[in-house]
Amino acid sequence: MRNMKALGAVTLSLALAACDMAPKYVRPELPVPATSPQGSAYAVDGGQGMAVTADTGWRDFFTDARLARVIETALANNRYLRLAVANVEQARAQYRVQRADLLPTVAGTGTATFSSQPLVQFGQSDRLRQDVYQAQVGISAWEIDLFGRVRNLTKSAQEQYFASVENRNAAQVMLIAETANAWLTMAADQERLRIARDLESAFGKTLELNKARFAKGVASELEVRQAQTSYDSARSDIAQATTLVAQDQNALNLLAGTTVPATDLPDALPQSDATLDNLPSGVGSDILLRRPDIASAEHQLRSANADIGAARAAFFPRISLTAALGTVSTGLSGLFAAGSETWSVAPTASLPIFDFGKNKANLRYARATYDAMLATYEKSVQTSFREVADALARRGTMSQQLEAQTSLRDSAKIAYTLSDARFRAGVDSFLTTLDSQRSLYNAEQSLLATRLTRASNMVELYRSMGGGLK
Repeated sequence: MRNMKALGAVTLSLALAACDMAPKYVRPELPVPATSPQGSAYAVDGGQGMAVTADTGWRDFFTDARLARVIETALANNRYLRLAVANVEQARAQYRVQRADLLPTVAGTGTATFSSQPLVQFGQSDRLRQDVYQAQVGISAWEIDLFGRVRNLTKSAQEQYFASVENRNAAQVMLIAETANAWLTMAADQERLRIARDLESAFGKTLELNKARFAKGVASELEVRQAQTSYDSARSDIAQATTLVAQDQNALNLLAGTTVPATDLPDALPQSDATLDNLPSGVGSDILLRRPDIASAEHQLRSANADIGAARAAFFPRISLTAALGTVSTGLSGLFAAGSETWSVAPTASLPIFDFGKNKANLRYARATYDAMLATYEKSVQTSFREVADALARRGTMSQQLEAQTSLRDSAKIAYTLSDARFRAGVDSFLTTLDSQRSLYNAEQSLLATRLTRASNMVELYRSMGGGLK
């Protein structure tokens, strides 16, 4: 018994003193500029009162109550997010399986052997009956991790688990952004349908007026046909917008994972912003490290680094231990009697001598995998930097564009009103009114598209800066 305790103490000391063959991990330098781009396309702010995007919860960022309820429904029911959660559970289970190899598996066994053989060799006709009962507790082929192979494999599995958690977080951020954009798109299409219906009504009145003038011989058939084209164009747009609204609702239901209540569906783009607008206009590139997709890529890189250590350790001896402590007796009643104790210890060491390049190939593969993960990490950082820069560039010019489109729409509306009045008074031809109608219709559509772009840009800016986890 004392020998077993001494062996256990020596084994534990060896395990604790085991070396680590993995390279020391150092986070790579960010392959992007330290600050966001500057120039005429980017707005400038003093940084005062600006929200920290990654620390701003989505319930605080999305100020429209209906949109917030739809997002909450999507987070609870979306199947893609459920799949991401299941992947996290799988990775955590695999990590625990690998971690268990660090410690010996203790198993208890009990056996009973019954044998009978003739005693012919002794010139007798009798038979020898022998019963043996045995019970023992022991460990089998436990690897003493002197060179860190098992520990690095465990570290690799742990980083894969952490990466799956970040992938789940990235799925949540993306789901929130996609749900918000789908809701805003439906709102814009609802408003597009309203505009088409209003213009159809206006164009219909103009068509009836031209028909009446044509019946009296005041207007030509050309003017009637021109009015008909505007009216039919509006009718076609109504049909198209109706289809888009239905498709938008289907997309929203898919993202939400259930049927969105009619009370939470938009009827038009909100007149006030559906989100906060005090996001920063310039950030440092280190903000990208808070994005879950970047964090996931770094965990994958750490995992590949640990795999190099495991591959290096394969070149060194692998020591394993099998040991057992138990009792043995020829009678079941004496199985635990004094003097029946047994023990056995069987350490094993194996050293690869000729493996025909297997270990070298595994090491080259581990290093190549690390290089691939490094390139993936750097590409993810560069892609994220571009997404933030694009969103900032769009935001920097959005106010001027929206102001110009609003002025254009207002001018087109006044021009249409004046041209219609002059046409009815017989001052101008219908062609002038027709041009004014089309200009107004195009201005309304352009203004609506600009408003949607502005709302979607705020969502993209929030997402690209790492918001949406809280």
